[in-house]
Amino acid sequence: MSKVWGPALLLVACLGAVLYLPGYSRSVYAEDHALLTPESRVWAPNTYGWHNSMTAHLITPAKGPHFTMYLVQMKQDSKASQLDPKVERFVFMVEGNVQVKHDGKAIDLAANDYAYFPPGSNDTLTSAKGAGLCVFERVYSKKGKPAFQHGTTDDRPVLPVAPEVFVLRKLLPASDEFDFNIHVMDFEPGQYLYVKEIHYNQHGLLLLQGQGIYRLGNNWYPVQAGDAIWMPPFVLQWYAALGNQNSRYLLYKDTNLDPLLSP
Repeated sequence: MSKVWGPALLLVACLGAVLYLPGYSRSVYAEDHALLTPESRVWAPNTYGWHNSMTAHLITPAKGPHFTMYLVQMKQDSKASQLDPKVERFVFMVEGNVQVKHDGKAIDLAANDYAYFPPGSNDTLTSAKGAGLCVFERVYSKKGKPAFQHGTTDDRPVLPVAPEVFVLRKLLPASDEFDFNIHVMDFEPGQYLYVKEIHYNQHGLLLLQGQGIYRLGNNWYPVQAGDAIWMPPFVLQWYAALGNQNSRYLLYKDTNLDPLLSP
C-alpha cells in the first residue's frame, strides 16, 4: 500500500520501539501556510461529485486559496459525477486503476498517470476495483478553451532548471489557455532548492515519496511521504531531501495569470 494511504495513527520510532502518541499530530495551520499530515485527515463518504468513494479535503477556498486540493479513495464500482461547467479538474493517480471515457474512447489510468478535465467536460471517470487519487480543482479564470489532457508522469520531458539540481516535469501544456500547471519534482537525498522562493503564486503540494525538511516562513518542518502543504502567495519556501530514498512531490501552481487582476 502506498504511504500516501497509510494508517491514520502516527507511529514514532523511539529507542527501537514503535509508539503511538495520543493527541499528537505534526499538522500545523498558520496564517501563511499549512502542513497537513495523514493522522489529521478527516475522510467523508460520497462527497459532492463522488459516488461510492471517500474524500479528504486538504485545501479549499474557505481560508483564501482559489483552488481545492483533496484525496479520493474510490471503492469498487465507484465513479465521479460531471463537473460544474465553470470548474476544471486535474486528477493524479496515486494507486489503483480508473477508466476515463473521452469522446467515446476508453482510457485506462494507473499509478503516476494523470488526466485534466477542462471546464464543460462531459467525460466520465470510473473505477471497477478501487483507486487512490489526488485531485485539484478550480473555477476556470480565463477566456480560452483548454483541451482534455492525459498521460504518464515519467513520459513527460525533463525541463532545464539551472542552477537548480532537481528533476522537473510539467504535466500540462505551458500555453496561455491554461491557468494552472502541475509540476512533479524529484530530488536525490542531499539535494535541495537553490532558490529560497518568495513569489505571488499559490501552491498545493503532496509528497509522494521520500522525506526531508520543508521551510515555510520561519518554520522548519520534517516531512515524509503522504504529507501535504498549502503555500499562499509570498510565503518563504525551501526544501531539502534527506534519508536514503529519492523524494518526489506533486505541486499545483497557478500560471499565466496577471498578478494585478487575479486574486
